[in-house]
Amino acid sequence: MTRGVRVWLAAVLLGAPVVTGAAAPEQIDPASPDVSAGEQVPAGTGVAFTLSDPRIAESSGLAASHRHEDVYWTHNDSGPDYGPVLYAVDSDGDTVATVRLVGDGVAIRDWEAVAIGADDEGEPAIFVADIGDNFQGGWPEVRVYRIPEPRDLVDQTVTATTFTLTYEDGGRDAEGLLVDPRDNRLYVVSKEVAGSLYAAPEQPDPDGANTLTRVGTAPLFATDAAFSPDGSRYAIRTYWNVTVYDASGGVPGRRIATLTLPESDQGESLTFTRDGNALLVGSEGVHSPVWRMPLPEAMPVPVSSTEPESTPTVAQQAAEPRTGGAGSLILLGAGVAGVVILAIVWLARRG
Repeated sequence: MTRGVRVWLAAVLLGAPVVTGAAAPEQIDPASPDVSAGEQVPAGTGVAFTLSDPRIAESSGLAASHRHEDVYWTHNDSGPDYGPVLYAVDSDGDTVATVRLVGDGVAIRDWEAVAIGADDEGEPAIFVADIGDNFQGGWPEVRVYRIPEPRDLVDQTVTATTFTLTYEDGGRDAEGLLVDPRDNRLYVVSKEVAGSLYAAPEQPDPDGANTLTRVGTAPLFATDAAFSPDGSRYAIRTYWNVTVYDASGGVPGRRIATLTLPESDQGESLTFTRDGNALLVGSEGVHSPVWRMPLPEAMPVPVSSTEPESTPTVAQQAAEPRTGGAGSLILLGAGVAGVVILAIVWLARRG
């Protein structure tokens, strides 16, 4: 069973929007009466570029450079064939530089995300998230590495600052890293059925313990996340869609849109374009495409509420009060679906 089929099955079980077939998303008519407002691949979506470097076989994160126009940082996932290396690629998908990370604590246990923030002097810095955990909480701690974003795009080796983090409620798998451009605060998004958004300390200590505090929920099986350049929005992607949040009032934000993603083999990367008007989404695989998804010019206004709105998870839906035999069957069905989904994702990670 291919990864695409596994993800399709998971999406069907969850009632998630699914785009079938191999058609490019620009061939999908977003005005079709069979496509609801929350199930549209945005009009104008298309392949921005294809990663040409065969060394990039498991692109798991993506970040638009702050120093270099039309340059993007990506990296591989994990495994003995990959080193702690970042790749700078241009708008044609060609590698223009590689950066090898060294320093205390630097490893490539399970790199899952990359984001741009600032260093202690306020200069652009790259944050790499070594936060994946295929043992579902087996790692007692995770790490984020920070390096200055290079001014010169040449192959080089850079010493990283390592931040060690632990979850307040126990270890878990995660694949999303956010850096708020307004205050440089780090956030981690867990990849679970009942996903969560965690905040790092305001000023993480490279020499001490840093606790990740749960501040909100997240879509199920989140595979990446990113802030817009001005910090007014952030987005969290899964295998099949991306949810956009209004963060103008802080984090966690209020959900304002859910957009269907183009079909991919194993979609794991996400970043905003430098102008904030579109998203770039990518997938693992050699010579994998990176898609550009324009954002609607007028995003919906968040519904007023005393609590930030978030995407309901399977566990939350199953926990809602129900009555009678039908409610019991629904709860049982949700539980069975959850077990099946976990098995599918486990197989996908191994495949």
